[in-house]
Amino acid sequence: MTAEITPLIAGNWKMNGTTAALGEVQKLAGLLAAGGGPRCTVVICPPATLLERLNELAAPAGIVSGGQDCHTATSGAHTGDISAQMLADAGAQYVIVGHSERRTNHGETDALVQQKAVAAHAAGLVPIICVGETEAERDAGNAVSIVIGQLERSVPDDWSGHEVVIAYEPVWAIGTGRTPTAADIVEMHDAIRGQLEGRFGARGSSTRILYGGSMKPSNASEILRIGNVNGGLVGGASLLANDFHAIISAV
Repeated sequence: MTAEITPLIAGNWKMNGTTAALGEVQKLAGLLAAGGGPRCTVVICPPATLLERLNELAAPAGIVSGGQDCHTATSGAHTGDISAQMLADAGAQYVIVGHSERRTNHGETDALVQQKAVAAHAAGLVPIICVGETEAERDAGNAVSIVIGQLERSVPDDWSGHEVVIAYEPVWAIGTGRTPTAADIVEMHDAIRGQLEGRFGARGSSTRILYGGSMKPSNASEILRIGNVNGGLVGGASLLANDFHAIISAV
Protein backbone atom coordinates (compact mmCIF):
# COMPACT_ATOMS: atom_id res chain seq x y z
CA MET A 1 0.00 0.00 0.00
CA THR A 2 1.00 3.63 -0.43
CA ALA A 3 1.92 4.93 3.02
CA GLU A 4 0.50 8.45 2.66
CA ILE A 5 -2.91 7.25 1.41
CA THR A 6 -5.45 6.17 4.02
CA PRO A 7 -6.57 2.65 3.01
CA LEU A 8 -10.22 1.90 2.30
CA ILE A 9 -11.92 -1.46 2.74
CA ALA A 10 -15.39 -1.58 1.18
CA GLY A 11 -17.87 -4.43 1.49
CA ASN A 12 -20.27 -5.00 -1.40
CA TRP A 13 -23.18 -7.11 -0.19
CA LYS A 14 -24.71 -7.26 -3.67
CA MET A 15 -28.29 -8.67 -3.61
CA ASN A 16 -27.82 -10.28 -0.23
CA GLY A 17 -29.09 -9.35 3.21
CA THR A 18 -32.35 -8.83 5.03
CA THR A 19 -32.93 -7.53 8.56
CA ALA A 20 -31.27 -10.62 10.03
CA ALA A 21 -27.97 -9.66 8.36
CA LEU A 22 -27.73 -6.56 10.54
CA GLY A 23 -26.64 -8.86 13.36
CA GLU A 24 -23.34 -9.30 11.50
CA VAL A 25 -22.93 -5.52 11.33
CA GLN A 26 -23.52 -5.26 15.05
CA LYS A 27 -20.96 -8.01 15.64
CA LEU A 28 -18.43 -6.28 13.37
CA ALA A 29 -18.96 -3.00 15.19
CA GLY A 30 -18.21 -4.77 18.46
CA LEU A 31 -15.04 -6.34 17.10
CA LEU A 32 -13.77 -3.02 15.78
CA ALA A 33 -14.58 -1.19 19.00
CA ALA A 34 -12.77 -3.84 21.03
CA GLY A 35 -9.67 -3.29 18.91
CA GLY A 36 -9.72 0.48 19.33
CA GLY A 37 -11.42 1.22 16.02
CA PRO A 38 -10.41 0.59 12.39
CA ARG A 39 -7.07 1.78 11.03
CA CYS A 40 -8.65 2.47 7.67
CA THR A 41 -11.87 3.76 6.13
CA VAL A 42 -14.48 1.00 6.36
CA VAL A 43 -17.50 1.12 4.06
CA ILE A 44 -20.40 -1.32 3.80
CA CYS A 45 -22.64 -1.19 0.74
CA PRO A 46 -25.79 -3.14 1.63
CA PRO A 47 -29.07 -3.38 -0.27
CA ALA A 48 -30.74 0.05 -0.18
CA THR A 49 -33.48 -1.39 2.03
CA LEU A 50 -30.98 -1.68 4.89
CA LEU A 51 -29.05 1.58 4.55
CA GLU A 52 -30.67 3.62 7.32
CA ARG A 53 -30.77 0.78 9.84
CA LEU A 54 -27.20 -0.22 9.04
CA ASN A 55 -26.02 3.34 9.67
CA GLU A 56 -27.55 3.34 13.14
CA LEU A 57 -25.52 0.26 14.08
CA ALA A 58 -22.34 1.04 12.16
CA ALA A 59 -21.70 4.75 12.71
CA PRO A 60 -20.66 4.47 16.39
CA ALA A 61 -17.89 2.05 15.34
CA GLY A 62 -16.59 4.35 12.61
CA ILE A 63 -18.17 2.38 9.74
CA VAL A 64 -19.79 4.35 6.92
CA SER A 65 -22.22 3.14 4.28
CA GLY A 66 -22.60 3.27 0.54
CA GLY A 67 -24.99 2.39 -2.23
CA GLN A 68 -24.40 -0.30 -4.84
CA ASP A 69 -25.54 1.81 -7.79
CA CYS A 70 -27.34 5.05 -8.61
CA HIS A 71 -29.27 6.59 -11.47
CA THR A 72 -27.92 9.53 -13.42
CA ALA A 73 -31.04 11.62 -12.73
CA THR A 74 -32.07 13.29 -9.49
CA SER A 75 -35.66 12.08 -9.76
CA GLY A 76 -38.26 11.15 -12.35
CA ALA A 77 -40.09 8.31 -14.05
CA HIS A 78 -37.46 5.62 -13.47
CA THR A 79 -39.31 2.74 -11.84
CA GLY A 80 -37.10 0.57 -9.68
CA ASP A 81 -34.09 2.91 -9.79
CA ILE A 82 -32.57 4.94 -6.97
CA SER A 83 -30.92 8.35 -7.23
CA ALA A 84 -27.67 9.43 -5.63
CA GLN A 85 -29.64 12.03 -3.67
CA MET A 86 -31.85 9.28 -2.22
CA LEU A 87 -28.79 7.32 -1.12
CA ALA A 88 -27.32 10.40 0.52
CA ASP A 89 -30.64 11.08 2.22
CA ALA A 90 -30.52 7.56 3.67
CA GLY A 91 -27.08 8.25 5.12
CA ALA A 92 -24.76 6.86 2.43
CA GLN A 93 -21.39 8.51 1.84
CA TYR A 94 -20.16 6.34 -1.05
CA VAL A 95 -21.68 4.61 -4.07
CA ILE A 96 -20.33 1.86 -6.33
CA VAL A 97 -20.69 2.61 -10.04
CA GLY A 98 -19.74 0.49 -13.02
CA HIS A 99 -19.45 -2.84 -11.21
CA SER A 100 -18.85 -5.62 -13.72
CA GLU A 101 -22.19 -7.19 -12.83
CA ARG A 102 -23.94 -3.93 -13.75
CA ARG A 103 -21.90 -3.65 -16.94
CA THR A 104 -22.69 -7.26 -17.90
CA ASN A 105 -26.24 -7.77 -16.61
CA HIS A 106 -27.55 -4.30 -17.48
CA GLY A 107 -25.38 -3.38 -20.45
CA GLU A 108 -23.86 -0.34 -18.75
CA THR A 109 -21.33 1.52 -20.86
CA ASP A 110 -18.32 3.56 -19.76
CA ALA A 111 -20.20 6.73 -20.75
CA LEU A 112 -23.10 5.79 -18.48
CA VAL A 113 -20.73 4.97 -15.63
CA GLN A 114 -19.15 8.40 -15.98
CA GLN A 115 -22.60 10.04 -15.85
CA LYS A 116 -23.36 8.12 -12.66
CA ALA A 117 -20.07 9.28 -11.12
CA VAL A 118 -21.03 12.87 -11.94
CA ALA A 119 -24.45 12.32 -10.34
CA ALA A 120 -22.74 10.90 -7.24
CA HIS A 121 -20.56 13.99 -6.92
CA ALA A 122 -23.59 16.27 -7.30
CA ALA A 123 -25.21 14.48 -4.35
CA GLY A 124 -22.08 14.72 -2.21
CA LEU A 125 -21.23 11.02 -2.53
CA VAL A 126 -17.83 9.50 -3.34
CA PRO A 127 -18.10 7.23 -6.39
CA ILE A 128 -16.19 3.94 -6.34
CA ILE A 129 -15.64 3.48 -10.07
CA CYS A 130 -15.06 -0.14 -11.09
CA VAL A 131 -12.93 -1.29 -14.01
CA GLY A 132 -11.76 -4.76 -14.99
CA GLU A 133 -11.14 -7.25 -17.76
CA THR A 134 -12.76 -10.57 -18.64
CA GLU A 135 -10.87 -13.85 -18.80
CA ALA A 136 -10.94 -13.78 -22.61
CA GLU A 137 -9.49 -10.26 -22.67
CA ARG A 138 -6.68 -11.28 -20.31
CA ASP A 139 -5.93 -14.46 -22.25
CA ALA A 140 -5.68 -12.36 -25.41
CA GLY A 141 -3.05 -10.18 -23.75
CA ASN A 142 -5.31 -7.12 -23.70
CA ALA A 143 -5.97 -6.79 -19.96
CA VAL A 144 -4.09 -3.55 -19.36
CA SER A 145 -5.32 -1.79 -22.49
CA ILE A 146 -8.93 -2.78 -21.74
CA VAL A 147 -8.77 -1.48 -18.17
CA ILE A 148 -6.99 1.76 -19.07
CA GLY A 149 -9.60 2.38 -21.77
CA GLN A 150 -12.40 1.88 -19.26
CA LEU A 151 -10.63 4.21 -16.86
CA GLU A 152 -10.25 6.96 -19.46
CA ARG A 153 -13.92 6.82 -20.39
CA SER A 154 -15.46 6.18 -16.96
CA VAL A 155 -13.72 8.80 -14.80
CA PRO A 156 -15.11 12.34 -15.24
CA ASP A 157 -12.69 14.89 -16.68
CA ASP A 158 -13.57 17.46 -14.03
CA TRP A 159 -13.63 16.21 -10.46
CA SER A 160 -11.86 19.09 -8.76
CA GLY A 161 -13.09 19.46 -5.22
CA HIS A 162 -14.42 15.90 -5.24
CA GLU A 163 -13.02 12.50 -4.35
CA VAL A 164 -12.97 9.48 -6.62
CA VAL A 165 -12.04 5.91 -5.71
CA ILE A 166 -11.02 3.38 -8.37
CA ALA A 167 -11.64 -0.33 -7.91
CA TYR A 168 -9.83 -2.80 -10.15
CA GLU A 169 -11.85 -6.00 -10.33
CA PRO A 170 -10.64 -8.73 -12.69
CA VAL A 171 -14.03 -10.04 -13.81
CA TRP A 172 -12.81 -13.63 -13.99
CA ALA A 173 -11.79 -13.57 -10.32
CA ILE A 174 -15.09 -12.32 -8.86
CA GLY A 175 -16.81 -15.01 -6.84
CA THR A 176 -14.62 -17.75 -8.34
CA GLY A 177 -12.02 -18.03 -5.61
CA ARG A 178 -9.33 -17.32 -8.23
CA THR A 179 -7.00 -14.36 -7.91
CA PRO A 180 -4.37 -12.87 -10.21
CA THR A 181 -0.74 -13.36 -9.30
CA ALA A 182 0.99 -10.62 -7.32
CA ALA A 183 2.83 -9.68 -10.50
CA ASP A 184 -0.48 -9.30 -12.36
CA ILE A 185 -1.84 -7.01 -9.64
CA VAL A 186 1.36 -4.94 -9.58
CA GLU A 187 1.26 -4.48 -13.34
CA MET A 188 -2.40 -3.41 -13.37
CA HIS A 189 -2.34 -1.11 -10.35
CA ASP A 190 0.87 0.55 -11.56
CA ALA A 191 -0.76 1.11 -14.97
CA ILE A 192 -3.86 2.60 -13.34
CA ARG A 193 -1.72 4.89 -11.17
CA GLY A 194 0.27 6.00 -14.17
CA GLN A 195 -2.88 6.83 -16.14
CA LEU A 196 -4.37 8.80 -13.24
CA GLU A 197 -1.16 10.75 -12.63
CA GLY A 198 -0.73 11.51 -16.31
CA ARG A 199 -4.28 12.79 -16.54
CA PHE A 200 -4.80 14.47 -13.16
CA GLY A 201 -1.33 15.10 -11.73
CA ALA A 202 -1.20 15.26 -7.94
CA ARG A 203 -4.86 14.28 -7.66
CA GLY A 204 -4.04 11.07 -9.50
CA SER A 205 -1.17 10.38 -7.11
CA SER A 206 -3.47 10.52 -4.08
CA THR A 207 -6.44 8.63 -5.52
CA ARG A 208 -7.22 5.37 -3.73
CA ILE A 209 -7.03 2.29 -5.96
CA LEU A 210 -8.75 -0.76 -4.52
CA TYR A 211 -8.31 -4.38 -5.51
CA GLY A 212 -11.56 -6.30 -5.90
CA GLY A 213 -11.62 -9.96 -6.86
CA SER A 214 -12.03 -12.74 -4.30
CA MET A 215 -10.24 -10.89 -1.49
CA LYS A 216 -10.58 -12.96 1.67
CA PRO A 217 -8.87 -13.37 5.06
CA SER A 218 -6.36 -15.87 3.65
CA ASN A 219 -4.98 -13.54 0.95
CA ALA A 220 -5.77 -10.03 2.20
CA SER A 221 -2.40 -9.38 3.85
CA GLU A 222 -0.45 -10.41 0.77
CA ILE A 223 -2.57 -8.30 -1.58
CA LEU A 224 -2.62 -5.25 0.68
CA ARG A 225 1.18 -5.24 0.86
CA ILE A 226 1.43 -4.62 -2.89
CA GLY A 227 2.37 -1.10 -3.97
CA ASN A 228 -0.49 1.04 -5.29
CA VAL A 229 -3.06 -1.24 -3.66
CA ASN A 230 -4.85 1.15 -1.28
CA GLY A 231 -7.52 -1.21 -0.01
CA GLY A 232 -10.07 -3.67 -1.24
CA LEU A 233 -13.58 -4.01 -2.62
CA VAL A 234 -14.76 -7.16 -0.87
CA GLY A 235 -17.71 -9.31 -1.93
CA GLY A 236 -18.81 -12.45 -0.13
CA ALA A 237 -16.35 -12.13 2.74
CA SER A 238 -17.96 -8.83 3.78
CA LEU A 239 -21.20 -10.60 4.70
CA LEU A 240 -19.63 -12.31 7.71
CA ALA A 241 -18.34 -10.18 10.58
CA ASN A 242 -15.38 -12.43 11.42
CA ASP A 243 -14.16 -12.64 7.81
CA PHE A 244 -14.60 -8.93 7.10
CA HIS A 245 -12.93 -8.00 10.37
CA ALA A 246 -9.95 -10.20 9.49
CA ILE A 247 -9.55 -8.35 6.17
CA ILE A 248 -9.88 -4.95 7.86
CA SER A 249 -7.30 -6.03 10.43
CA ALA A 250 -4.88 -6.96 7.65
CA VAL A 251 -4.45 -3.26 6.87
